[in-house]
Amino acid sequence: MAPSKKKKPFKNILRWSLKFFLKLSLILIILTMVQVSILRFIDPPFTVRLLWIWFQNKVSSKHYIRPHYYWQPINKISPHLKQAVLASEDQRFLSHKGFDIIEMNKAVRDIFRAKRMRGASTITMQVARSVFLWPGRSWARKTVEAYYTVLIEIFWSKMRILEIYLNTVDWGTGIIGAEAASRKYFNISAEQINPSQAARMAAILPSPHSWSPTDPSKYVRERQKRILKDMKKMPQL
Repeated sequence: MAPSKKKKPFKNILRWSLKFFLKLSLILIILTMVQVSILRFIDPPFTVRLLWIWFQNKVSSKHYIRPHYYWQPINKISPHLKQAVLASEDQRFLSHKGFDIIEMNKAVRDIFRAKRMRGASTITMQVARSVFLWPGRSWARKTVEAYYTVLIEIFWSKMRILEIYLNTVDWGTGIIGAEAASRKYFNISAEQINPSQAARMAAILPSPHSWSPTDPSKYVRERQKRILKDMKKMPQL
């Protein structure tokens, strides 16, 4: 029996849709690879997070808060702050490939044991979020975050990842990056931060809009002490 003529238009549409999807996917992959590879050499003049803050301020009736963002080369950032951030946020940063499987397993175990949920985001994953992605917690964004994490680990060195992280991480309301945070909290450059100040700055990173390094709560002081101990295990960068 000859195939139905009615089925041919459907097959043609399906074939055209598949080709279009594959071409679009290839274009997006090439564009994102170029996007990430460029930032290996060029310091980002802005991030998606900064654009989002600007947009929120524009549509909000509240007083405009201009975000403070000062780029600082990694060799101009205190080694104590680098150690503190590694100790606090990602102790296996130099050895993993963007995903810390050990921390992920711990997070899953804690969920099944009904304990408080813990984060398992690496520094690379946080860079992917702050530099390239929109705010949110959807599975779609998580998928894109994982994709960018892989690209970042392929195209950037570990020192470049850390440099961009330290310059783009959210360190409080209107405070983006280590230099802005150092000036705001301690009235000094990021290059001058001492171990105690570094540990306090790192201690608030999980919740920078609720905690303060200059007026630390008991919990922040406990985190600071723990980070100071762990900093001794971290390499000098």
